[in-house]
Amino acid sequence: MIKRALISVSNKTGVVEFAKELKKLGVEIISTGGTARKLSENGIEVTKVSDITGFPECLDGRVKTLHPVIHGGILAVRDNEDHMTQLKELNIDPIDLLVINLYPFKETISKEDVKLEDAIENIDIGGPTMLRSAAKNFKDVVVVVDPSDYEKVLDEIKENKEVSYETKYELALKVFEYTAHYDTLISGYLRSRLENRKFPEILTLTYEKVQDLRYGENPHQQAAFYKEIGKNEGSLVNAQQLHGKELSFNNINDTNGALELLKEYEKPTVVAVKHANACGVGSGYDIYDAYMKAYECDPKSIFGGIVAANRTIDIRTAEEINKIFVEIVIAPDFEEDALEVLKSKKNIRLLKLKDIDKAQKANSMDIKKVNGGILLQGVDSELYDGEFKVVTERIPTEKEMEDLKFAWKVCKHIKSNGIVLAKCKQTVGIGPGQVNRIWAVENAIRQAFVEVKGAVMASDAFFPFADCVEAAAKAGITAIIQPGGSIRDQESIDAANKYGIAMVFTGMRHFKH
Repeated sequence: MIKRALISVSNKTGVVEFAKELKKLGVEIISTGGTARKLSENGIEVTKVSDITGFPECLDGRVKTLHPVIHGGILAVRDNEDHMTQLKELNIDPIDLLVINLYPFKETISKEDVKLEDAIENIDIGGPTMLRSAAKNFKDVVVVVDPSDYEKVLDEIKENKEVSYETKYELALKVFEYTAHYDTLISGYLRSRLENRKFPEILTLTYEKVQDLRYGENPHQQAAFYKEIGKNEGSLVNAQQLHGKELSFNNINDTNGALELLKEYEKPTVVAVKHANACGVGSGYDIYDAYMKAYECDPKSIFGGIVAANRTIDIRTAEEINKIFVEIVIAPDFEEDALEVLKSKKNIRLLKLKDIDKAQKANSMDIKKVNGGILLQGVDSELYDGEFKVVTERIPTEKEMEDLKFAWKVCKHIKSNGIVLAKCKQTVGIGPGQVNRIWAVENAIRQAFVEVKGAVMASDAFFPFADCVEAAAKAGITAIIQPGGSIRDQESIDAANKYGIAMVFTGMRHFKH
């Protein structure tokens, strides 16, 4: 039976109404600081913790509840005779309900230019201690950390004068998740202030749920979408959905891939993605020109794909997009008439992401799950290792060099083995995810919808044989960009010289597995 409750919350949403209902049920309420004031101001009788402990709050409120009278009342096991005898001897009354949430550390560190002293001052000490105590003793103590649980707890108390074991278990679990999240935010913030952060010996990560998903990669898999804590500029988690049904697991994954590639470009650019690989990329003098280039690269694969643009979608572009079925269009904005055109299709999702061009922070981490563990690495935020190195007799023309740079950016985001053909800042052929590099070259050439002759070629890794250069020459490709680094580099260089192809080494590979 709930006779005595301790309430001390930073998030005061619904706490007055909750406390009033508890008082109606005859529950004695103990409280501290700002919570006690708020409850008293609303006509709710409270007993201050300092009156219970016989010790005043001190050190600017840093010490309030760290006292045996409080923790004894929380931790005593009710069916342990020794525990209950000791409570009587020590004049300690049990606490049956604990309602706590913590100092706003996340909100503090989310502020611009937050000072370390302010962050430190918002690290709660007494709150987590009480929460963990109550959660440990959940069979006897109801512990509430989330205001959304107030109603459920009240309903059970009103109906049964008690809260069920199952509910108390769930609430205790939520507490340990909450305190683990809180501590991880603190360690993550402190680590982020170090300039040269190394991989910690103990890794703790924390994410907040954005939404449950209808299903995962396949209908028989359950899934949810979580976000990192922080500003997340340029991230899909900040996108505003303007139209269409909710995003699926594959929608989110594919759109994220499109965004990461799109961020490589400053000029008006459109990226079309299908099954996590780019199927068309175009840069132009405006977004319409860019879209047409992306579309023309592969009019078949773009059907049912993702379209990402780094400029506002105008009506002319919207009308072209509407000629086919696409799953998603994401852009920094949409003109009103363009939005109306696109909304005429019920099965399209429209996403607005104002800071679409914001790149990931250089110190961000890429995580890959493996059975029994994870792989952690820095994000692939570089393009080249210093300057390009021309290794052939023929030097690329200025136009070829522009196209080589364009193609290299696309190739960085294509599944390995990856090959990209480009001309006039437009992909003309893409060969992703092959187990053999020559197959990737042949696929890119064979699947091209735009004339390959006169195009340039990018490869995400070096050529182990001259066969890729020979295939490129046969197709009329005039220049190649690749990392270099093979013990047989000279074979490829000799083949390029034989066919008059210019070749550039970047000194940096971009495997994407």
